[in-house]
Amino acid sequence: MANHNGRAVFLDRDGTIIFDHGYLKEAREVRLLAGAGEALATIQEHGFALVLISNQSGIGRGLITPEQAEQVHQAVVARLMEYGVQLDAAFYCPHTPAENCRCRKPSPEMFLRAAKELHLDLARSFMVGDKACDIEAGQRAGCRTILLAKKGDGPFEERGTVPFFREPRPDGVACDWTEVLRHLLGTRGMLA
Repeated sequence: MANHNGRAVFLDRDGTIIFDHGYLKEAREVRLLAGAGEALATIQEHGFALVLISNQSGIGRGLITPEQAEQVHQAVVARLMEYGVQLDAAFYCPHTPAENCRCRKPSPEMFLRAAKELHLDLARSFMVGDKACDIEAGQRAGCRTILLAKKGDGPFEERGTVPFFREPRPDGVACDWTEVLRHLLGTRGMLA
């Protein structure tokens, strides 16, 4: 892991780093999204800490055991290591929405814990996610935010060929990991 100088990229898991197949129970189901491994290696080379922040309510719902969740997490770690990527930390919320816990996104609690434990500067950090709750959580934590989505997915409205984002509005929108890199590394002015 490189010296991150307080900068981090917070990452949602399902639909952002790996394919979202619902409540994953088996390590063999873990597949990285196209370009994710290469992009995360580049981000890490540029001195960002990589922190996974994920809601996993399947545990609280009784659909996934804690042991299955750990096996899936270890499979994510192994897939990333194939690209030389090592997470600096991972934070999971196992609760259901009905539990009204303090850690479930869009709460910024997991970001705040990571910032304290890893000495991160949230104002110099980013959140990359595929859902409105990821964007809201990142904003509430004080991070800049990037929505990873295709036209017609998630909180978009189609108007011609241009996607319009409903609230909360991210700082950037990317349709793939190549565009995420452009946002993060300043070719679109976010770090320039």
